[in-house]
Amino acid sequence: MARIVVDPITRIEGHLRIEATVENGVITDAYSSGTMVRGFEKILKGRDPRDAWAFTERACGVCTTVHALASVRTVEDALGVSVPKNAELIRNLMFCTQYVQDHIVHFYHLHALDWVDVVSALKADPNETSSVAKAISPWPKSSPAYFAAVQQRVKTFVESGQLGIFANGYWGHPAYKLPPAVNLLGVAHYLEALEWQKEIVKIHAIFGGKNPHPNYLVGGVPCSINLEEVNAINSERLNFVGSLIKGAIDMVEMVYLPDLLAVAGFYKDWAAIGGGLKNYLAYGDLPTRGYNQPDSFKFPRGAVLDRNLDEIHEVNPRDSEEIKEYISHSWYKYSDGDDAGKHPWDGETEFNYTGPKPPYEHLNVDGKYSWLKTPRWKEHPMEVGPLARILVAYASGNDDVKEVVGEALAKLDVPVTAVFSTLGRTAARGLETRLVVRWMKEFYDDLIANIKAGDTRTFNDEKWDPDTWPATAEGVGMSEAPRGALAHWIRIKDKQIDNYQLVVPSTWNASPRDGMGQRSAYEEALIGTPVANIDQPLEILRTIHSFDPCIACAVHLYDPAGKHIHQVKVV
Repeated sequence: MARIVVDPITRIEGHLRIEATVENGVITDAYSSGTMVRGFEKILKGRDPRDAWAFTERACGVCTTVHALASVRTVEDALGVSVPKNAELIRNLMFCTQYVQDHIVHFYHLHALDWVDVVSALKADPNETSSVAKAISPWPKSSPAYFAAVQQRVKTFVESGQLGIFANGYWGHPAYKLPPAVNLLGVAHYLEALEWQKEIVKIHAIFGGKNPHPNYLVGGVPCSINLEEVNAINSERLNFVGSLIKGAIDMVEMVYLPDLLAVAGFYKDWAAIGGGLKNYLAYGDLPTRGYNQPDSFKFPRGAVLDRNLDEIHEVNPRDSEEIKEYISHSWYKYSDGDDAGKHPWDGETEFNYTGPKPPYEHLNVDGKYSWLKTPRWKEHPMEVGPLARILVAYASGNDDVKEVVGEALAKLDVPVTAVFSTLGRTAARGLETRLVVRWMKEFYDDLIANIKAGDTRTFNDEKWDPDTWPATAEGVGMSEAPRGALAHWIRIKDKQIDNYQLVVPSTWNASPRDGMGQRSAYEEALIGTPVANIDQPLEILRTIHSFDPCIACAVHLYDPAGKHIHQVKVV
């Protein structure tokens, strides 16, 4: 038996520590610890509710728009504000932009290196890579000369000793299965995606002024529409948005999806690994008839329990008995005792660090061991994210989702149960990207049609004056961040924020056990995962990255005695 410590996990946002017990080459227990404290809830208390989006948006440098969206929605919900149709469509376009960029960046730059052996690409025959590329996609950059140039570029890095972004990987690990030709294809598209992702986010700059952290506005969006005005959303800018959407459709359908299916075909054994929890939660998003009508959402709202796709459970984040946060194993304290669960409207953020001073050998997993609280839906641990969204939509009878899922399962020749896995989680992200990029075109066409019909409104100022507000008000704003169900809860008193709580996707997935000993998604998904080499636990990264935590730093690995073994730096 060995205890592996991976701290921090690389290629994610934030600081995450994973400890896993390995017996006979298989993980038998696992613990997930968020090791960074923030406290946005404390920062927001006493501020103007209309300013909350600007603070909460900084909670993440990757999900750079969805926190702002959830924030303005929670204030609008509290005050009873509706937004004009154009504002809803523009918010949907910004939402979709985030998804397409984020999912492609995740696949190539945060997750692909768990499956693609970069050094193996140096052994590839560019002619063979060209044949593979042409067989799976009409993408124009597929000539032998193109792949030879990419190969030479990587070779130059290696020979100079400056492998750069590809340095310090587990290259040559026995868990890598792609032939050299496919590895070269993956490396080439890794580099292409780096350039492409800079273009799509220009949509945020057009409608929100900048990226990252575009501007938002309670009551609408902070841009005006005037087709003849140089300083407004005019014809030229709208046409440019249309061209960026077309380019995104090509990138998704001719590069991302073919690559995803090609890589997945070599790792079908991972369709039986990393399934984890059997419960899935989605708040839903992309309204087509207004945010207050969730039955109109492209992504439906609901919960699936015990993988029963024949039944969808309704979800009501206002119900104090549905969503609660626990701190039995979290470095916080509640005024009425740490065993109670609190609905976010009554949530408390009081720090109570009882852990050892870093660096330390192991977490005190019998006590408190994470800065993440532990949310539960009707006392159930829930997985959130692309797989949850796809499953809730599939179970809801969404025809678009059923079509793309069925097509992918047929191409890979795997049963529907394959989606309950690390591979299924990664595939779900790609499949929803295909849907989102097409829906993005629908929203764009609707916006153009609405403007042509003479409607240019983007803001509702009906409740902008605080003197019109009630003395107290409560609201909840929900969204589906790329990583899963996101909600903000606000309590307004005397025109100021009295309480504000965020329950984010990684809180659901990465949180520690609850008081009943139930694991959350990361911990449960690692159980049963094979580990070929405990000094190079590539398999742990595969499963954790399939959830898409997201920013790069460094990994330090330790043996059970606390001795430093290896360090991998990833940019």
